[in-house]
Amino acid sequence: MAASSDTVTPSSLHLAFGNVFSLFILILIGVLAFSIRIFSVIKYESVIHEFDPYFNYRVTQFLTKNGIYDFWNWFDDRTWYPLGRVIGGTVYPGLTLTAGTLWWILNSLNIPLSVETVCVFTAPTFSAFAAWATYLLTKEVKGAGAGLTAAALLAMVPSYISRSVAGSYDNEAVAIFALIFTFYLYIKTLNTGSLFYATLNALSYFYMVCSWGGYTFIINLIPMHALLCILTGRYSSRLYIAYAPLVILGTLLAALVPVVGFNAVMTSEHFASFLVFLILNVVGLVYYIKGMLTPKMFKVAVTLVVSAGLIVCCAMVAVLVALVASSPTKGWSGRSLSLLDPTYASKYIPIIASVSEHQPPTWPSYFMDINVLAFLVPAGIIACFLPLTDASSFVILYIVTSVYFSGVMVRLMLVLAPAACIMSGIALSSAFGVFTRSIKFASIGKQADAGDNRDGVTQNDVVKPDRNEELPKEKASRKKKKEKENVEKAPIATKKSEKRLLMLPMEASVVAILLLILLGAFYVVHCVWAAAEAYSAPSIVLTSQSHDGLHVFDDFREAYAWLSHNTDVDDKVASWWDYGYQTTAMANRTVIVDNNTWNNTHIATVGTAMSSPEKAAWEIFNSLDVKYVLVVFGGLVGYPSDDINKFLWMVRIGGGVFPHIKEPDYLRDGQYRIDSMATPTMLNSLMYKLSYYRFVETDGKGYDRVRRTEIGKKHFKLTHFEEVFTTHHWMVRLYKLKPPKNRIRGKTKKSKSKATSTSSKRSATQKKNPWQ
Repeated sequence: MAASSDTVTPSSLHLAFGNVFSLFILILIGVLAFSIRIFSVIKYESVIHEFDPYFNYRVTQFLTKNGIYDFWNWFDDRTWYPLGRVIGGTVYPGLTLTAGTLWWILNSLNIPLSVETVCVFTAPTFSAFAAWATYLLTKEVKGAGAGLTAAALLAMVPSYISRSVAGSYDNEAVAIFALIFTFYLYIKTLNTGSLFYATLNALSYFYMVCSWGGYTFIINLIPMHALLCILTGRYSSRLYIAYAPLVILGTLLAALVPVVGFNAVMTSEHFASFLVFLILNVVGLVYYIKGMLTPKMFKVAVTLVVSAGLIVCCAMVAVLVALVASSPTKGWSGRSLSLLDPTYASKYIPIIASVSEHQPPTWPSYFMDINVLAFLVPAGIIACFLPLTDASSFVILYIVTSVYFSGVMVRLMLVLAPAACIMSGIALSSAFGVFTRSIKFASIGKQADAGDNRDGVTQNDVVKPDRNEELPKEKASRKKKKEKENVEKAPIATKKSEKRLLMLPMEASVVAILLLILLGAFYVVHCVWAAAEAYSAPSIVLTSQSHDGLHVFDDFREAYAWLSHNTDVDDKVASWWDYGYQTTAMANRTVIVDNNTWNNTHIATVGTAMSSPEKAAWEIFNSLDVKYVLVVFGGLVGYPSDDINKFLWMVRIGGGVFPHIKEPDYLRDGQYRIDSMATPTMLNSLMYKLSYYRFVETDGKGYDRVRRTEIGKKHFKLTHFEEVFTTHHWMVRLYKLKPPKNRIRGKTKKSKSKATSTSSKRSATQKKNPWQ
């Protein structure tokens, strides 16, 4: 008993120490993932970033104030006037419910954090959870070492940081964790065949459906992997347990989400899962019958089963084809079609193509967002084939599909990031294993050589007994023992020979390890720079570094504060859809369109008004009960994301619904110009006038720093709009619609002269140039 306890104790202590050490490293990785994302709070302030997060923040405020039942039934009359929007049925509630629950738990524990603070730090918190989920997933594929490496890489990867910095309160903040955790539970079920993990997998998928529309990636990738396992002869009961509950239970749960509803069974994005489920049942039935019948009976039964299966499959395919054929988009959403056909959005749905994050990425963006991981991914793919398992084949399929989708939309670099980290973690872990093993065997070999030399000297000194003195029985027994030892040592020798095949010289291994450490250091420096400089600045507060110091441009909040304090609560504000969420959340005013972009005709109406002459635009806005028009202009300070640079998209979207708006009318020889060579249609459009009104007063020339040219039309007056506010750096300009003139017959020239004198007085009392 004592001997057995002595042999067990060292290994158990080694295992326990390894588990504790891994847990400590995981805690440090979580701290790293959280801390690297709070540069925005340290350098700037605790504020919500971008555009969409302001809507999510507003909805979370409503949830915490009014409760979940009012949230599901909330009709928002401050958006999409005069249509409004049913919030509970058109929003993915996962992020809102998660942040609301966190706020409720913290306040129950007497930690009085505001809703805004909880929203700001939700994304960094879930980035730590995503890193831990990556560890679990990679551990199921290639072990704990690869899992720790992949988790550390994900904690710092810039692509994920761009969507999870403090203040980035968007759906992806929690969705990436749900995506990785769902994949982990699928692989865990596939490895263990546990129905418990299969049920957790369906629940995790339900949380993903609640969080982000990207859940369709899961419900298509997992069926692809199941079909791949069937085609490659890897079918097992574990595959059935991993797949079937996900499709049945997951689909039923997904249908409970109001924004999804019956789309979970009626749209083409979900049909692949049902078709593979049917194939899986047919294959499972064939394997079940094979285990019960003789070979002859099995052939007959297979013929019947396959025939019945083909009939059912054909019937199901016919139903699906009928459903698809009845839809003009063949059952696919616009974003899904733009992924399958990258040219679809630019041809048919310009509103999708106009979004910058829906554009295809450039090669530098790959190096910016995943850095050195792009070079490690191929090595990780090779390592997954040594050996190829169900789990490693799933990871290979994940990286291949994510690379394709990231090449179509730059936004989907976010889906590529976890796959790249997993593959790079596997590659680095395998490489370190080979190099350290080479150093270990090289050092052991040197010690063995030294020992052999010593043994040789001592053996020569010992007097050997005469072989003739040995009995024949002893010789026979020794031969038998040697044969047994050779048989037992054969598999051990083959394993050692396989390991020695992956050995390198000691010097080469040391140099390779140093190069990998240098590569990791370069990756860390790049990630910290990206987190601190590239992705931390909130879009609502801009900064610029020049020779005379740091300049802060807080024009957006300045304009929204003016709207909040100087306009009536019921006033309607028209702007391009990019600024709808911010206007509603920060100024608390009703908007015509916002970032939801669910009604293309309404957006086209605003685009047509911006593209029309002043009088026609006034009539359109007046019909919509608009009081104020908001325009973003960057020509004075060099802000490139202004409305003049977006103007051609307004023309295209407006022309897609109203044919009298034609893009060639705004181009001179196919070029978009705002200088003296611009077309009359461009110079007389409302967008041009509202952007460049009184702009010549800033420098006397009207030089646009974004377009790097002098404007064409410098001196003009507004007849139907009046300027009411321009921010300090001219980045946001607000105009008010003038009331309609009284139509009095028989106006004399005297009355006209009086009108002109009063209008001149009004223009004289307008706001002065803030730069003078």
